[in-house]
Amino acid sequence: MKFLRTRIERLGSGVLETGRAAVELWMVYVGTVAGLFRRGKNRPRGELARQMHAIGNKSLVFIIVTLGFIGMVMTYEACMQLSRITGDYSQVGSQFLRLIISDFGPTLAGLMLATRVGAGIAAEIGSMKVTEQIDALRMSGVLPIDYLIVPRFIASLVMTLMLSVIGATVMYTAGGLTAQYSFGVNPNLYFDISQIRPRHVILMVIKALSYGAAIPVVAGFCGLRARGSSEGVGWATTAAVIGGSFAVIILDFLISAAALFLTGGDL
Repeated sequence: MKFLRTRIERLGSGVLETGRAAVELWMVYVGTVAGLFRRGKNRPRGELARQMHAIGNKSLVFIIVTLGFIGMVMTYEACMQLSRITGDYSQVGSQFLRLIISDFGPTLAGLMLATRVGAGIAAEIGSMKVTEQIDALRMSGVLPIDYLIVPRFIASLVMTLMLSVIGATVMYTAGGLTAQYSFGVNPNLYFDISQIRPRHVILMVIKALSYGAAIPVVAGFCGLRARGSSEGVGWATTAAVIGGSFAVIILDFLISAAALFLTGGDL
C-alpha cells in the first residue's frame, strides 16, 4: 500500500511539474511576442546583427554539409531501388524536389539548428542565470526576455528561413549530381520544376518560420530554468536540444496535417 501511494505521489508530482513547465514556456513565448512590439531600449545595440551572424553565418557550413550529404544518400537510394524495379528515373528529380520544398528542406534545417543554436542559446542564458546576471538585469529595470530572447527570436526567424532555402538548394543540387554521375540521369530530366506549385513554397515558408520561432523560445526557456552551477547549465543545454528537436517534429506533423486537410490530400 505504501509503495502504491509513493508511485501515485511521484506520478502526481510529475504531472504538476509538467503543467508548471508548460505554463512557464507559454509565458516565455507570450513575453517574447510582446517584446517585439515594445521599444528596443532594453536591447543592447547591435545585438540583432550579432545574433543573425551567430545563428546564420556560423551555421551555414553545418547546414550545407549535412543537407548536401543527406540529399546525395536519398537520391542514390531512390535511383538504386528504381533501377531494380523499372529503371525509369523520369520522376526522381521532380518528386524529390517536392519533398525537399514541402518538408525535408525546412525540417532538416530546423533539426540541425535545434542542436547547434538551441544548445548555444540555452548555455549562454543558463550561465547568466546561475551567475545571477539575469537578476542583475532585473535590478537594473531591464526585462531579461527583451534583452536576451527577443533579439535571438528575430534573428532565428530570418536566418532559419534563409538557411532552409540554402539547404534545400544544396540538397537538391547534390542529389542531381549523384543521379547524373552514378546512374547517368539526364540533368534536364532531373532538374524539372514544373510540378512545383505556390502552395509548396508557402508550406516551406510557414514551416521554416515556425521552427525559427520555436527554437529560441524553447532554448531560452530552458536557460531561464537553469539552477545551481555548471550542472544546471548542462541540464539546460541538454533539455534545449531535446525540446527544440521535439518541437520541430511536432510542428512538422501539425503543419503537414493541416496542409493535407486544407488541400484535400493533394500536396
